[in-house]
Amino acid sequence: MDVLLGLQWGDEGKGKIVDVLAPQYEVVARFQGGPNAGHTLEFDGIKHVLHQIPSGIFRSQILNIIGNGVVLDPIILKKEIDGLGKFSIDYRKNLVISKKATIIVPTHKLLDAAYEQSKGDKKIGSTLKGIGPTYQDKIGRSALRIGDILSPDFREKYDTLLEKHKTTLSFYNYPLDKLEEMESQFFEAVEFVKTLNLIDSEYVVNDALASNKKILAEGAQGSLLDVDFGSYPFVTSSNTMTAGACTGLGVAPSRIGEVFGIFKAYCTRVGSGPFPTELFDETGEAMRKEGNEFGSTTGRPRRCGWLDIPALKYSIMINGVTQLFMMKADVLNIFDEIKICTHYELPDGSKIDRLSFEITDMDVKPVYKTMKGWHCSLADVRKYEDFPTELKDYVTYLESELHVPIKLVSVGPDRSQTILR
Repeated sequence: MDVLLGLQWGDEGKGKIVDVLAPQYEVVARFQGGPNAGHTLEFDGIKHVLHQIPSGIFRSQILNIIGNGVVLDPIILKKEIDGLGKFSIDYRKNLVISKKATIIVPTHKLLDAAYEQSKGDKKIGSTLKGIGPTYQDKIGRSALRIGDILSPDFREKYDTLLEKHKTTLSFYNYPLDKLEEMESQFFEAVEFVKTLNLIDSEYVVNDALASNKKILAEGAQGSLLDVDFGSYPFVTSSNTMTAGACTGLGVAPSRIGEVFGIFKAYCTRVGSGPFPTELFDETGEAMRKEGNEFGSTTGRPRRCGWLDIPALKYSIMINGVTQLFMMKADVLNIFDEIKICTHYELPDGSKIDRLSFEITDMDVKPVYKTMKGWHCSLADVRKYEDFPTELKDYVTYLESELHVPIKLVSVGPDRSQTILR
């Protein structure tokens, strides 16, 4: 099983790469996260955004698995599947869902909003999709799972969880006026989900491995948002790294093959939290505009900055990355000079090139290496040999620092603008 994941703070372009790699695989499986993920695929001039369904869904020969590590919103899943209607996709044949995946219920979204509101100016920057509270219930052993919807006493289990949530919401004085409408949508969506292919996915995944089928595990968010290794507490609620693919699909570590690490040629971040190379000037604004850096799930403007080598090295290390894929190189077309952060300068003047525990609370200054920009369009480039010298120099420099080969460079949103080396 190969694993594909983001090495920054999410939004690296994983959906596009899964779509490009998918023909080499018989199974594509999502292993963590929820509908806060927005995987954008663009082909034939049409743009598609997937939130919970694996990105192999547009290829009929691929089995798409929503694994046990995912938290699933039935309402959003139904909308997503309805949206696939125009593509004549036989989702009942090539989409299966783990019975062990955890359900996002309506009050999880209300709790998410209540918790975020209570933090005042210390907000995490949650997408308010109910993901954090759902993972809290999972860890607290009170959550509902997809298999529960098939149980005759599902409503009883739901009401027990609802009462627990109502107690918490009353503590926060959070209004319940929208709950009735949300519940009506929820139970309608649950009836729809019952008609889907609900399975013991760990057996399906391991049977596929036993018969030498190729599986691609698809991560959501990015490694620097990992609940253990990211910039805590400004993180997501799941393990977004390679190890999460093992627990999120029920696969032994020894079965992991290639680990594809995706990164942008610069950095972006949504929500709060440290971002040493963030640009607050017209350069950052130009980067946001050129890269159309607005969240595919929320529409929020993304924070933008130069590439951060210490952070990238850290992600490569904790994930065991074997191949790197560089995305959105074309966004840097507009710059005469391109900067790369090589170290951080601490408040005492010393320099480090590692992400220490303290870095979340410390005001660090990036130390930059400056390189010459290529300042030309890459729209029609289809071979690495035809790249401008300055872009080749950028790739070569990164490889020398990161010690992992950059096997792919993306120069635009379309499938065809993906250059393999």
